[in-house]
Amino acid sequence: MAPGIMEFLADQKGDIDDVIKKYLPEKVDEKYIKWLLGKPSYEYTTPAIQAALSDPIWDFLNRGGKRWRPALFLLYTEALGGDVRKVRDFTSTLELLHEGSIMVDDIEDSSDLRRGKPCTHKIFGEDIAINAGNFMYFLAFAPFLKHKDDFEPKTLLRAWNAAIEEMMRIHYGQASDIAWHKGMADADNIKEGEYLQMCAYKTGVLARLSARLAVILSDGSDELEDKLGKFSESIGVAFQIQDDIMNIAPGEGWGKETGDDINEGKRTLLVLHTIKNAEKKDRERLLEILKMHTKERALIEEAIKIIRQYGSVQYAKEFARNMVKTAWENVEPLLPDNESKEKIKAFADFMVEREI
Repeated sequence: MAPGIMEFLADQKGDIDDVIKKYLPEKVDEKYIKWLLGKPSYEYTTPAIQAALSDPIWDFLNRGGKRWRPALFLLYTEALGGDVRKVRDFTSTLELLHEGSIMVDDIEDSSDLRRGKPCTHKIFGEDIAINAGNFMYFLAFAPFLKHKDDFEPKTLLRAWNAAIEEMMRIHYGQASDIAWHKGMADADNIKEGEYLQMCAYKTGVLARLSARLAVILSDGSDELEDKLGKFSESIGVAFQIQDDIMNIAPGEGWGKETGDDINEGKRTLLVLHTIKNAEKKDRERLLEILKMHTKERALIEEAIKIIRQYGSVQYAKEFARNMVKTAWENVEPLLPDNESKEKIKAFADFMVEREI
């Protein structure tokens, strides 16, 4: 099913980008700024907005990215019988929240590459990248304002609440991840459940929000919102686990540095499994290399070899498969039988098995 899902994502990407361009054009003018922000108290400066917001953001967006969270939102909406045209602008909410988070994440992780090019902060400076990333966080909520007359107030309030909850959670997850790869908070003794909670919050919440918004804007029940949200969260966690696997065993098209999780000292599911199962000397050596935050290729390859030696790649892959399988079994009876439902299942499988 992977080719079909790749085609689906490719088909959706252009439409999703068109929605984003509605809220942030590649070339801004005063008419757009007034539409977004209202009349100025004094006078707008279009060149500054172009140089410090639109240019760096579209340099980032035009590199690629799968747009899978907003595409999944549309799939859920179709499966639930919702009005895709009515909710389409909310695809920008999901994508901009994601893109803003990773632009800032690259600074926090001292990353050099993103999607095969230097990170935004390497090209435009940290000040531009931080502000642009934060702007995307808030621009993501513009559809809530622009469509306030298209939905019942209680529906929009429910959607607002869901989005705010998930944004708090994503920063909780990021805080945990940062603390651990900096060697803080007893990072040598992280429990698997603690890691999975971090992962669910850092990577799973925007997938969960795609489900929650689809249910809410289609007037679905609280039970469906909860269960479909948990299934979607499992897709996000599986996506992260597969990302961690590809970080040390990349497929063709991997746009980041191989082994940069080792350089950053990240405690992934692969690392936790290795620490739990490795002989003492290998466990201590792996932890030693992680704490170095080294970019030396020989040391990174040594750490990867230790991880592979204890079957941690296979363990992580099976864990992701079983997690998504169980979550699907819980939600499958709640979804009506239709083509979109089948695509959702194929989508989840693709996220576990993908090589890009």
